[in-house]
Amino acid sequence: MIRQMCNYDMERVLDIWLRASIQAHAFISEQFWRAQLGNMRTLYLPAATSYVFERDGGVAGFYSLYGDALAALFVDPDRQGAGIGSLLLADAKNHRSGLELAVYSANHAARRFYERHGFIAVDERPDEHTGHPETLLRWQA
Repeated sequence: MIRQMCNYDMERVLDIWLRASIQAHAFISEQFWRAQLGNMRTLYLPAATSYVFERDGGVAGFYSLYGDALAALFVDPDRQGAGIGSLLLADAKNHRSGLELAVYSANHAARRFYERHGFIAVDERPDEHTGHPETLLRWQA
């Protein structure tokens, strides 16, 4: 089931975000991700509209929309490969007629995932926080 994120989901969502970020971005230090936890908790998640995927009484993934940006989509690393990310992305598309997002260019798996779901790369730029190149992708209904 996909539902809007509630305050009581925060710790689980942060745990998923941290573990998935560390796993997917080996080219960025784990310490960077740990240092971003506070901003995720107090700045980024509260500013966005977030939805969680819940199964068997637990949150297994989430996504966040900020305007027409897909600001986050993360699945618990222990639950990846089961279609949860695709379900979350389909739900996000149901809320917008167009979406854009940025992924680190070195995160080839994420880029392939979004391209399989109709996103097109439109630009590449350095990430303002890490300096690593990121690819901007867009989708239109």
